[in-house]
Amino acid sequence: MSSSLAGLTTKEAERRLAQSGPNAIVEERRRTLERVARHFWAPVPWMLEITIALQMIAGKRVEALMIGALLVFNVALSLFQEARAEAALELLKQRLSLKARVKRDGKWTDLPAAVLVLDDVVQVSLGAVVPADARIVEGEILLDQSMLTGESIPIEAGPGKTVYAGAVVRRGEAVASVTATGTSTYFGRAAELVRIAHVESTETKVVLGLVRNLSIINATLVLGLVAYAIAIALPAAQIISLVLTAMLSAVPVALPATFTLAATLGARTIALKGVLLTRLAALHEAATIDVLCADKTGTLTRNELAVAAVKPLVDGWTPGDVLAFAALASSAEGKDPVDAVIREAALANPPQRPLPNVTRFLPFDPTIKRSEATADDQRHRHINISKGAPAALSTLAPMTPGMATELQLLSESGYRTLAVASGTPGNMVFVGLIALNDPPRPDSPVLLAELRSLGVHTVMVTGDAALTAASVARSIGMDGPVCAPGQLPEHVSPEDFAVYAGVFPQDKFRLVKAFQLEGHAVAMCGDGANDAPALRQAQMGIAVSTATDVAKAAAGVVLTDPGLEGIVTAIEEGRAVFQRVVTYTLGILVNKCVTLVVLGAGLVLTGHAVLTPLLQALSMLTNDFVSMARTADRATPSKRPNSWRVGNLALAAIPLASFKFLFCIGVLAAGWYIFGLTLGQMQTLTFVMLVFAGQAVVYVLRERGRMWRSRPVKLMIFFSFVDVIIVSALAIGGILMYPLPVTVILMLLIATAAFAVAFDQVKLVVLARRPVD
Repeated sequence: MSSSLAGLTTKEAERRLAQSGPNAIVEERRRTLERVARHFWAPVPWMLEITIALQMIAGKRVEALMIGALLVFNVALSLFQEARAEAALELLKQRLSLKARVKRDGKWTDLPAAVLVLDDVVQVSLGAVVPADARIVEGEILLDQSMLTGESIPIEAGPGKTVYAGAVVRRGEAVASVTATGTSTYFGRAAELVRIAHVESTETKVVLGLVRNLSIINATLVLGLVAYAIAIALPAAQIISLVLTAMLSAVPVALPATFTLAATLGARTIALKGVLLTRLAALHEAATIDVLCADKTGTLTRNELAVAAVKPLVDGWTPGDVLAFAALASSAEGKDPVDAVIREAALANPPQRPLPNVTRFLPFDPTIKRSEATADDQRHRHINISKGAPAALSTLAPMTPGMATELQLLSESGYRTLAVASGTPGNMVFVGLIALNDPPRPDSPVLLAELRSLGVHTVMVTGDAALTAASVARSIGMDGPVCAPGQLPEHVSPEDFAVYAGVFPQDKFRLVKAFQLEGHAVAMCGDGANDAPALRQAQMGIAVSTATDVAKAAAGVVLTDPGLEGIVTAIEEGRAVFQRVVTYTLGILVNKCVTLVVLGAGLVLTGHAVLTPLLQALSMLTNDFVSMARTADRATPSKRPNSWRVGNLALAAIPLASFKFLFCIGVLAAGWYIFGLTLGQMQTLTFVMLVFAGQAVVYVLRERGRMWRSRPVKLMIFFSFVDVIIVSALAIGGILMYPLPVTVILMLLIATAAFAVAFDQVKLVVLARRPVD
């Protein structure tokens, strides 16, 4: 193809390149050390770093090293998540790292796409990727933009039409003038949105909130302990030991690790069902999802062109006859997707009438918008067969009122319609209409019904035309109004529209943010580069198995099996993980506060600290193992979206902690007044009591109903058995502590069992009034 456009000179192109920058996605990179250091300087890392310092002060170097390893592990996870976002940008950049045929100094030459500038003249042909946003000046092409705009059917693009960087030419050749490069392109703007997209993790907010609230409560209690210790003239060494013990008991060391471990175990479970997590936090977010924004093309549909309907227009003709004649006017090379699908449909629907013998074939001509075949029929007459746009063929054959009605009905249904005409030259008639579409996935209606039963509202968000989107929505049971292209409201709720059509990447991104501002937890499911910004912004971005690498890198969840059942799997497992984590969190609130109050009560009762830093560290280690094993325990996902009811958690913890405190103070009073234990033995008794009672709390709270309604997993039982044996052996043998009589240990075990039964009843009453999930 030749062009009358001269293009730019090399000198002018270099000047413009210096001004505008390369036709590439460029982002500012932080130095590695700076990125790593930033993850150690935040509230949750501070919590662990303070704990490490306290352990070192207490001389517990092994425990300090363990917590240090935990801190490094959490930082590594954060860095990994950042790397996923950078991977999405890298993949977007690679799509622009192309070669382009450019006219410079009046000659065509192949140059890297990165050096393109505004007003460059470029040539695109079959199989090429459009290197920059451009306006076609000469020629006609069939363009596949499904991974950019969501348009499921390739579009015809001719002079005056804007084409986007990253689109693939499926047919034809054209000359175009560059209108945008780099981050100014449609594709580049999507990459920029991926970079800035951010939603604060619910998990992070909850951890920070709990740490903050616990810190305030515990600081108040510690100050009270110190004030009382000074008032009774406790020696300075004992006050320091008391403060260190109190601070150790106040820090929920295993809280971040438990969140991470719960998600890790859940990720392993769903991986076996064809769902991969690229961000662990996405599984925690899955529990809270109440809105799903689903892309149409390749997500709710197959992203495959198919024949949806065939309408014969001549009496006696069958759909098979219409398809057979259309196939005669279709290329056999398979490069044109429309011709390929028609030939495939013709093979599956044999004709009822004899077919003519083709003697000449003319492929699709963009200028007249039709393909043609010349053939000899059974009576040896020369006939023409034409296939193309109905309006284009109307110059060859008259359009009847019946055909106009059928054409209108098909258009209103969102189909792309082709016409087939046949007959002798000058006497041709329309023989039929062929409607094309991207058919819905067979599992889409089932998926939507399952999501509704789980309390998740689904809306379709697509770059496709409104009529096409509405047709697909109706076929899969999505009833409701359609938001037309260009009419996305500034403030919108999921219930306002069932379908959002003709939306660009920035619109999908804005829509997800709008729902989030309304207080919704949003999942976004998509497959194309145009979905990447919204996938990154959503609490749970889901890339289907056929998604582009860009979409998979931006998403938090990737489905590895065909179909969409993995979405339901991820939500149900997320809710199960939520149940485990909420249970652990409630236990933390109960146990941590009680420990500090017990220290105060023991100080009042005996005039001395009833727990040492060493015994507190041992208590934390033993109880944390059992509590963290809870993350692998059985859990029943709820039938509605979960949400963190921090207020209810706190209000439920108060009566539960109060009941546990009464049990603990009763044990201490019995040891001091009835058994006449020494101060050293009281410290051992306090240690054993906290371990036993802490485990009782774990087993009672693991079920919202009666604690014996389900059996704990073997791992929990094993850790509990080992803890009880080790703690009892240390106490009886006087290892690292003063010894206690065997009878005291046995009586404490029996008392703890009775406490668990009574505590279970209290739990039922409290959680009925203050549900925590």
